[in-house]
Amino acid sequence: MKKLGFLILILSIFLTSCNNEVTKNNHSDKKAKNVILFIGDGMGVTHIYSAMTVSETPLNIESFKYTGLQKTYSASDYITDSGAAGTALATGKKTKNGLIGCDSLGNHFKSILKYAEEDGLSTGLVSTSSILHATPAAFIANNISRYNYQEIALDFLKTDIDIFIGGGKKNFEDREDGLNLIDSLKSKDYQVATAIEDINLVDFQKFAVFTAEKHNPEYRNGRGDMLPKATEKAIEMVSQNKNGFFMMVEGSQIDWGGHDNDIDYIITELLDFDRAIGKALEFAEKDGETLVIVTADHETGGLTLVGGNINNKTIEVNFSTDYHTADMVPVFAYGPGAEEFTGIYENTDVFHKMMQALGLE
Repeated sequence: MKKLGFLILILSIFLTSCNNEVTKNNHSDKKAKNVILFIGDGMGVTHIYSAMTVSETPLNIESFKYTGLQKTYSASDYITDSGAAGTALATGKKTKNGLIGCDSLGNHFKSILKYAEEDGLSTGLVSTSSILHATPAAFIANNISRYNYQEIALDFLKTDIDIFIGGGKKNFEDREDGLNLIDSLKSKDYQVATAIEDINLVDFQKFAVFTAEKHNPEYRNGRGDMLPKATEKAIEMVSQNKNGFFMMVEGSQIDWGGHDNDIDYIITELLDFDRAIGKALEFAEKDGETLVIVTADHETGGLTLVGGNINNKTIEVNFSTDYHTADMVPVFAYGPGAEEFTGIYENTDVFHKMMQALGLE
């Protein structure tokens, strides 16, 4: 009996130790105060590894310890478009290609940005395309066509988004309905600017920054460090809210390089996107309450690495299409709740994991 009692005692200690270890390593119940979601439009694993291979220094994206894969198919097609994929990430619901924030009957889906606003968090969107393009639009608009840019612009006036930075100014002021939405934004107490440097955080609390009439130029054709600067400035603004914030940053033109089958275009855009990620990681490391997620909406180009040299930093590539593919795309996470992003899951699960991290569901 003494031996049996001793064995029971040892087993009890072992189980208690295991339970404590599981508890210590399980942070799924830890709430993030802030979430920053980065979407590299069209960015697949080979796009990232191409940039890693030719870069003189390690990418910021390589520092993420939690990684996963998400499935990208839409409600209508095995190969998604950006409207359906953006909607899945923004709302947690799959829809048909071409739609934004709604189903084919026009029933609206609520995005994480709107849930965050209702809970008193600050919100922001940053894009290197028009801010009305499919991916950013999915977080703020509801429309049966991703191409109804002037209608989508009206949806920006139906929310209290705190800051948005990107192109698209033309569809706010040169409109078929004769409305001047720039004046409407000003009447809602937005500071409207055309340069990031013009943002005045002292006198204003909401900001609309139009960096182009339509889309911003390519990085290699003069865009410069607009994306890292915009990311840094937007974080500076929304982080003033003691309740926290949600922000989405899109590297839009990785996708365009894929459509053009232009590897130099892809790599320069991805490296620029990575510099913006670095700005968020710097903030998150100091802050300790910020979840940073990096993913894509889909892969574009069917990019394959068919040769290269690590030491010479060269690659040889092949493209199988000038459109999207059905590939799963990577997910990287850092901060409170990051461990929830490992494994393989639906693109809609990204929404639910972010909502859980922020305590919104």
